[in-house]
Amino acid sequence: MQETLHTLLESKGHTVHSIEPTSTVIDAVRKMNEERIGAVLVMDGHDLVGIFTERDVLCRIVDEGRNPNSTLVADVMTAEPVVVTSTATVSEAMAIVSEKRCRHLPVVEDNRLVGLVSSGDLTHWVTRKQTYHIQDLMNFITDTYPR
Repeated sequence: MQETLHTLLESKGHTVHSIEPTSTVIDAVRKMNEERIGAVLVMDGHDLVGIFTERDVLCRIVDEGRNPNSTLVADVMTAEPVVVTSTATVSEAMAIVSEKRCRHLPVVEDNRLVGLVSSGDLTHWVTRKQTYHIQDLMNFITDTYPR
């Protein structure tokens, strides 16, 4: 898919859910549950300082026996998350997700956060485009293609 993440975000929206590094894990988990999302970005003002995901909860809280009520997000977040620019293509983003084994990619323009895409967003985008393409081919083959 040669469309850029800018195009995907224009369709999906630029809403990003975030939390401060001084927030507790329980606050982050509650936010994720309320929004029905698998990750929140950790922001210090306008600066992206990390990402906190469901995987972080399992590996760094549950498995290590930490108390989510007193543990700070800054202590267990994934610092320096993999980011992409909005000019990256959907195919490039999918390759990064596969190679880096991450499910969420913050999208930046000029060092400014402009959105977040998930592996699900990318898969949905590709599937939707393929469905349109298949329908166009079927219309062409059956001679119902608009003229």
